[in-house]
Amino acid sequence: MMAPVPVSSEDEDSMRTPIPAAAPRKTHAQALARWNERYGAPGFLFGEAPNAYLVAKADLLPPQGRALSVADGEGRNSVWLAGRGLAVDALDFSPVAVAKARAFAAARGVTVDFAVANVVDLAWPEALYDVIAAIFIQFATPAERAQLFERFKRALKPGGLLILQGYRVEQLGYGTGGPPERDHLYTVDLVRAAFADCEIVELRGYDEAIHEGSGHRGMSALLGAVVRRPPA
Repeated sequence: MMAPVPVSSEDEDSMRTPIPAAAPRKTHAQALARWNERYGAPGFLFGEAPNAYLVAKADLLPPQGRALSVADGEGRNSVWLAGRGLAVDALDFSPVAVAKARAFAAARGVTVDFAVANVVDLAWPEALYDVIAAIFIQFATPAERAQLFERFKRALKPGGLLILQGYRVEQLGYGTGGPPERDHLYTVDLVRAAFADCEIVELRGYDEAIHEGSGHRGMSALLGAVVRRPPA
């Protein structure tokens, strides 16, 4: 794998190639139909291996506790977390994806509490999780994203960790995965501001080639963040 290329926050608005016009926003029903179709194809859309950024933070994870994998898809991240000894809840709004994830967990011999749920409309718990993994959750509009980030903070126990990965706005120039809507994508400054009331353990923008099934493949403009809810 190529070494990551660090990107400063000052570079966030420099585009490598012209940015295509945004596609019209899909309704919830249209989005669900699209994702059910994508997940219904043979194999694993984003591969069976867990996200590399999540794996790289393994040393920060507690040896036991409760974790949540948001928009978990076919289970690659939740199954990995469960394999590390955590009690894992996993959510996705596609019933096709959740069915595949349940089968994947059974094949790997781990237990995950899967649920079909729209995370935007979900009634979120308070101070329940030691870890939340939010990997490529960029289906959310800016307003939904702001709500989700606040719900993540509340759902973490004091001292709990959020591990976040997504695409930066420069990803539109690469076209190797992710949504077409520019305002669904991250900047370092956006994430820093959203979690200003937490401890930001790590926050970096970088460019790296990733290979996650057919869904994420090639050089990509990425953002990785680890955020800790302040102790009580």
